[in-house]
Amino acid sequence: MCPNCRAFVTSSDRVCPYCEMKLGRRAIERRAPGEILGGLIPHARFTTVMILLINTALFLAEYLNPNAGLTRWGASLPAPYMQGQWWRLITAGFLHGGVFHILMNSWVLFDLGAEVEQLYGTSRLIVFYFVSTITGFWTSSHLGFHSSVGSSAGIFGLIGAMLAFGVSDRSALGSMVKSLYMRWVIYGLVLSFLPGVDFWAHVGGLSGGFIAGWLASTPRARQMWKEPLLRALAGISIAVTFLAFGMMYLAMTRA
Repeated sequence: MCPNCRAFVTSSDRVCPYCEMKLGRRAIERRAPGEILGGLIPHARFTTVMILLINTALFLAEYLNPNAGLTRWGASLPAPYMQGQWWRLITAGFLHGGVFHILMNSWVLFDLGAEVEQLYGTSRLIVFYFVSTITGFWTSSHLGFHSSVGSSAGIFGLIGAMLAFGVSDRSALGSMVKSLYMRWVIYGLVLSFLPGVDFWAHVGGLSGGFIAGWLASTPRARQMWKEPLLRALAGISIAVTFLAFGMMYLAMTRA
């Protein structure tokens, strides 16, 4: 697809036949260096797999040592009880309440993350997940008024980002993506009414992801100024996430 006019072109074209934009290597080719761990981790899912590994490690740490207090000090709380513990809006997105909880979220994230990473790239995936986790748990904290954990806020944010592409892109691909992920939104929100499911975290995550996806858009030649900015935002997102877990650890050791 031409990054300038979004028309479909062949892989051998070096100049777009429609807008005469000079074409380089495809984004997926530029993002595909050597194999990782002998090919055990697919490139299309590398960042997603890293998130899943972090989630799994934290779950096992809590499961094997219930007295560790990860959920106690990392879960999102109702706004009146947050008491300045801002890190909970981030750490809650990497913690889970049970085996079924983490298995279901991991199953969805494994496939969805690959789709987002292929379409938007790694930097945008990280920013979307970070932003939607915060907006999801902020909404849950202020409107849901209960303790909450889970990666579903970030997952709904990724769904929102895909929907943003489908709405803004006028191509056949955009229409197909919009149709598919609109169904995801409907199914997801219906399931959000089940007992024990954080409806407001899902709504907040979906909204945050949609807005972030709309503002970031997919990589385009006419908007290359966004790329260094998004890489910087991705780096900041990672740094703030590490800081959040550091703050959580300090709170646990002082308790």
